[in-house]
Amino acid sequence: MSLLHDAVRQDPFAELSRFRGEFYSCLTRRADALFELTDAVLCADGPVRPLVELSLVGEHRRGHGGLYDALAAGRVEVARLRRALAAVPLPRAADGRLVLAADITCWLRPDAHTSPQRILCHTYGRGKDQHIPVPGWPYSVICALETGRSSWTAPLDALRLAPGDDAATVTAGQMRELIERLVGAGQWRGGDPDILIVVDAGTTCPAWPSCSGTCRCRCWAGCARTASCAVRHRPVSPAPGAARPAMVASSSSATPPPGTPLTRRP
Repeated sequence: MSLLHDAVRQDPFAELSRFRGEFYSCLTRRADALFELTDAVLCADGPVRPLVELSLVGEHRRGHGGLYDALAAGRVEVARLRRALAAVPLPRAADGRLVLAADITCWLRPDAHTSPQRILCHTYGRGKDQHIPVPGWPYSVICALETGRSSWTAPLDALRLAPGDDAATVTAGQMRELIERLVGAGQWRGGDPDILIVVDAGTTCPAWPSCSGTCRCRCWAGCARTASCAVRHRPVSPAPGAARPAMVASSSSATPPPGTPLTRRP
């Protein structure tokens, strides 16, 4: 977990200590070994390739046998961990609203022939002008974004898609559950700006605005397909040098007639 100094109302170290204590409580078996393994992943000097190298990181005080035992026999209470992530200070837009981005990220596993439920994942540029399907695990990932030229994001949830799953349906249900956790954690209250949901190109934008009966959401499909029943609000001013039009959909009690044209940037 990382904290931006200007995004934390309390002392950053106290907030980080609180989260670490809550994360430790989510580890229900082999807690010490899993906790040190997590620290080793975060404190490693570079990308982690062989797992055994993590046992050489100073934060991991056990041998490589304890590392493999933690991965094989350790247990994490996932529901509690998700609630803990929903309660941390989150980055927000300039107007104070929450902006949640959903996308599919693939963990390619071409050589893991014994790994269950692999799916052919569409890849780009693995060969010269070739898009080759590669076996792997696709994950639906949701992050909180901030305004401005920054790469700062706060990952809030990740869900692996199983063979036969419809990505849009799974992500919509995942988004509904996440927003319910955010509301329960006090991240959104009545009178706050609508939560903005951002999806990527080629993604169908389903009825996400009704994901919670206590809050309002808007689905901003900058490059996505929207259903004909989606309600549009006025788009923002075109950005300098914008190459693609934007389509915007928002929640509302009114439903436009089918076939209503999309509102596009000029």
